[in-house]
Amino acid sequence: MTVIDADGHVTESQEQVSRYLEEPYRRRPNVSSFYAWDGWDRRLLGTLGDAAGDADSWLRALDKGGMESVVLYPTLGLFMSFIKDRKWAVALCRAYNTLMHEEFIEKSPRLKAVALMPVQDPEACAPELRRAVRELGHSGAMLPADGTHLLGDARYAGVYEEAQRLDCMLGIHASGSHLGGAGVDLFPAFIQAHTCSHAFGQMRQITSIILEGIPERFPDARIAFLEAGCGWAPYWMERMDDEYAKRAAEAPVLKKKPSEYVRSGKIYFSCEADEWLLPQAVKLIGENQIVYASDFPHWDHSWPASIDEIRQRGDLNDTQKRKILADNARRLYSLA
Repeated sequence: MTVIDADGHVTESQEQVSRYLEEPYRRRPNVSSFYAWDGWDRRLLGTLGDAAGDADSWLRALDKGGMESVVLYPTLGLFMSFIKDRKWAVALCRAYNTLMHEEFIEKSPRLKAVALMPVQDPEACAPELRRAVRELGHSGAMLPADGTHLLGDARYAGVYEEAQRLDCMLGIHASGSHLGGAGVDLFPAFIQAHTCSHAFGQMRQITSIILEGIPERFPDARIAFLEAGCGWAPYWMERMDDEYAKRAAEAPVLKKKPSEYVRSGKIYFSCEADEWLLPQAVKLIGENQIVYASDFPHWDHSWPASIDEIRQRGDLNDTQKRKILADNARRLYSLA
C-alpha cells in the first residue's frame, strides 16, 4: 500500500530561519531564542526522538519507511503563536516559509510543506498564505491551536476565504506545551502537560470553528486537526450536538448539527496507529477523513513501525487502510 505522511516535522534550527529573515529583521542578533520555549526535556536526556533538519535526512527517512511523500510541519515554529510582537511574528513566518521552499520543496517533489501563519496579525495571514502557495509551492498552511486566539473569530475570515479560493488546506496543530494555558499550565510534569495539551488545543479550536460557523460560511475549506489522534472527535461531535440542541440561538450561523459539518468530507483528523477507537472514529467521522501521520522525528513518534501497525490491524478493512495511509492525505493536500 502507498503511504503518504500527512504530518511529519522538520527540526529547523534558528540559524536556518535567520538566513531567510528580511530587512531589518536579519540584523537582529542571533544570540537568544527567537521563539518562546517551555523548558521541558522532551528528549529525556537524548534518549528519545531523532532529527531531520534538512532535505537529505527526510529523503532517507522516506526511503526507509517506504513512503511516497511527506507534508512537513515545523518544530520551533509550533511555538510561533506565543510570540507577542506582531511584526516579528510576521517576519519569522515569512522567513520559515521561504526556508521550506528553498531547502525542502525545491529539493524534491516528495517533500511537501505547509506554511506558518502569523495568527497574531489576522490581516497578514491571507496575503502570506497567497504568497506561500502561489510563489513558494506550499501545500497549505498551519494555524496554531495554542495561544490566546480562537480560530472561529471573525478576524480570521480572510484566511479561510483565501484557502477556499486557492483550494488549499489549513492544518490545526498544537505545540504540545503548557504555554497554551487552559489549565495545562498547572501540571508539574511534562507527562501530564503533554497528555492534555494537544487534545485540549484541538477541542478548543474545533468548538470555535464549528460553532462560529466557519464550515457554513466557507463550505469548500478543508481543515485538518492534527497530532491529537481521532478517538476524541466522535465524543466531541456528540457534545457539540448536545449543546446545540439546547442553545442553537447562540450559534445562529449554523444550519445543521455540528456533527454534520464534521462529517461533511471537508474536516480531517490524523490518527495514531494504535488507537483503540480508530474503527469507531472511521465509522462516526467517515473513512474518507482520517489520515496517517508519522510525527517523525519528534520524541514520541513510533515510525516506521506505525505504518505496519495500521497495515496489520484486523479491525480495519483494506479499503479503509488504503484511504488512511494515502488516499485521504492526497485529497486533503491536493497532491497529484
